Amino acid sequence: MVPAAPKRLRSGDLTGIDGHRADRLRRGKEGIEGRLDLHGMRQVEAHDALIGFVAAAQRAGKKTLLVITGKGSFSNGDSVLRQNVPVWLNEAPLRGKILAITPAHPRDGGSGALYIILKRQREG
Repeated sequence: MVPAAPKRLRSGDLTGIDGHRADRLRRGKEGIEGRLDLHGMRQVEAHDALIGFVAAAQRAGKKTLLVITGKGSFSNGDSVLRQNVPVWLNEAPLRGKILAITPAHPRDGGSGALYIILKRQREG
C-alpha cells in the first residue's frame, strides 16, 4: 500500500500544533532555533539554501525556524522569494520534514518572514 501524500501546507494553518505552542507562535514568543535570511539571493541559490537549511536543522533536532524572504518591492508588494518559498516548502524534499508554516510575528519580520515548524526526524 502506497502512503498517502502529505496534506498541502497552508501558511497560518497550525493544525497539528498544540494550542499553547500555536499561541506562542502567534505572539512571537516561541524560541527560534535557526534563522535563514534569503534577502538578495537568486531563486536557485535561495532554493538550494532553503533545502540545506531545513535538512540540517531537522538532523540537529531543531523544531522552530525563521526564514526571511523580504516583503518585496513589486507593485503588488510581493517578491519572487516571498511567493516561491511556500511553494518550495510543499515540494519534495522539504514537505516531508515540515509540520506547519505561519507568518512571523512583526518583531521577526512579519509578512516578510515565515516560521517553519519541523517534524521530528524519525530514527531508522
